[in-house]
Amino acid sequence: MAAPGACHNGSMQQRTFVFARGWDPRRPGRGERLVAFLIRWLITAAAVWVAASIVDGIALEGWWSTLLVALILGLLNAMLKPLLFWVSLPITVLTLGVFYLVLNAAMLGLTAWIAGKFESIHFAVDGFWSAFWGAVIISVVSWFIGLVVNPKRIARDLAR
Repeated sequence: MAAPGACHNGSMQQRTFVFARGWDPRRPGRGERLVAFLIRWLITAAAVWVAASIVDGIALEGWWSTLLVALILGLLNAMLKPLLFWVSLPITVLTLGVFYLVLNAAMLGLTAWIAGKFESIHFAVDGFWSAFWGAVIISVVSWFIGLVVNPKRIARDLAR
């Protein structure tokens, strides 16, 4: 009996797989990634709305502002937060992760500052503690909705 992968003459056959340039069967396509992004954006918008409803120091008016604030926050979290995470890693470790909450509050404060530059976005955060508790609520609500509504799974199912 021949070993797995052996040819009829006993030599080992080398198996190679050639994929089209940039195509990987395990990697989601553009449409799938776009759908997952849109679902995560809506999850973030819902979480921002919940935080604005609960925390007195967060003012948010209208669904358009909610969507734009969620977009700004999502872009900041995607582009700036990883850099800030690595820079602040030593203090985050020393504080047993509590500083990460401060980092989330800073992202929400920066979102409010950027949103304040646009007249069409009605969003404001009054002070550190409002940003802190708002960031905690946004994190918890996003995490919970993400458990119930899995953006990657939904995007994969829609792509089939």
